[in-house]
Amino acid sequence: MQNRRDFLRQASIMLAGGLVVPQFLSSCVNKSVANESAKNVGLQLYSLREMVKESGIRSVLETASKIGYKNLETAGYDNGKIYGLAPAEFKKMVEDLGMKCTSAHLGQEYTKEKETEVMAWWDRAIEAHNELGVKYMIQPWMPVNDQTTLDDLKMYCDYFNTVGFKTAAASIGFGYHNHSFEFRKINDQLIYDFLLDNVSPNHVFFELDVYWCKEAGSDPVAYLKARPSQFKALHIKDDKEIGASGKMDFKPIFDQMYANNIKDWYVEIEQYTNNDPVGSCQQSYDFLNAADYVK
Repeated sequence: MQNRRDFLRQASIMLAGGLVVPQFLSSCVNKSVANESAKNVGLQLYSLREMVKESGIRSVLETASKIGYKNLETAGYDNGKIYGLAPAEFKKMVEDLGMKCTSAHLGQEYTKEKETEVMAWWDRAIEAHNELGVKYMIQPWMPVNDQTTLDDLKMYCDYFNTVGFKTAAASIGFGYHNHSFEFRKINDQLIYDFLLDNVSPNHVFFELDVYWCKEAGSDPVAYLKARPSQFKALHIKDDKEIGASGKMDFKPIFDQMYANNIKDWYVEIEQYTNNDPVGSCQQSYDFLNAADYVK
């Protein structure tokens, strides 16, 4: 399975083109009318990453819209382009389909020796995403291994603060998205708590991936309760399709999310029961759209 870091590094190969499967289109032909009153369910486009490469971003966006998704988070920035398109062109494509793009996943590894290069990369990325009109730019990974020290983590906190200061100048929030490794310890210090404690809360927020938090043995609801001001967005995730595993109790997560006044959340699907990304996105949408605790 392609991991997120590899996917982001290869985003430049994802160009628009191709058509969505006709059978799927015909099965969804009446959904656009019904979706006018549907819930505001978000989608991280990484969920359809293989379709992006095979059929093109236009087909992916048409598919997401027909399913019923309304709020999008990208994972396809490279060299000033969003999925190979000028930001304004991508934005128009999204909005013409009745959706909005509010968030983007992208990032750079950082060392002090590469600071000038990395910050120049961010300057261009901020310009592109300002044109796209997103609310958030989110780094979805950081390098952590058995040799990582607390000093290394502090360096990344300072790095994130600097990027957050830059995005704030464009009225964009900068955030960090977790996986499960952040819930390991370094010198008896939980990595995730260290990050939360050592970034500037005015310049860096956190997008809580509730599945990875739970999978690592922590409680996403407890984090939302304890640090309401530091979380602005959520990833709603399960083993595969949302709700299918029975491991995730989403109701208290949504209840606390709404209590915290968090408005942006995105389904992310990394694995598929039948190797069918579109079917998995449809099943996940249907589960959430039918749930009485989802507004």
